[in-house]
Amino acid sequence: MNVAIIGAGNVGSALGRSWAKAGHSIIYGVRNPGGGKTQPPTFSGVSSRLIPDAARVGDVVVLATPWNAIPDVVGALGDMKGKTIIDCTNPLTLSPEGSLGLEIGSTSSGAEEIQKLLPTAHVVKAFNTYGWENFENSTYPGYGDLKPVMFLCSDDDDAKEMVAKLATDLGFEPIDTGGLGMARSLEPLALLWIRLAIREGRNPNFVWGVMRRAATAPAAG
Repeated sequence: MNVAIIGAGNVGSALGRSWAKAGHSIIYGVRNPGGGKTQPPTFSGVSSRLIPDAARVGDVVVLATPWNAIPDVVGALGDMKGKTIIDCTNPLTLSPEGSLGLEIGSTSSGAEEIQKLLPTAHVVKAFNTYGWENFENSTYPGYGDLKPVMFLCSDDDDAKEMVAKLATDLGFEPIDTGGLGMARSLEPLALLWIRLAIREGRNPNFVWGVMRRAATAPAAG
């Protein structure tokens, strides 16, 4: 796929490098290609364009910016009718006491607010529940066939299928959690991951997995 990534920080850079290794073409959308403060990483198969140009040529558009940049970024995207948008952001905020929380929650989510800003696009919440380190390397040896899971949700089945393929390409097991309203659960899950990472001395080397018990045949009679 042509993957347009808006945001060249840790998350956007890690996703871009990993998808490039999987054979995808990566186009970073930036405000000033070649001259701005934040520039995308350089590796084989990558290019950079202005944000609306990158979004236009991408089969999928990945939002990997800080939450507070979303209004400006969405305003710069242009016409996204029918486009699949992956929302990797989390609406994080710090309280006056310094504790980390969510700016939006319970009755809405960051993903749903983005969908309101892009009503003709297909927003998928994904790649938000771990730190960037796990997007660069999702390998956890010693667990047999158990893979780290990538939870995702959207109101569009075709968009979810596309994002599930991208998750699989990075070594994750995609788990469809339902409609976009499930982002109200996935964003707090990201907050839990961050808090656990901080509690363990900023250890990002853990992920969620799904263990399944083999189905048993019903008893005869």
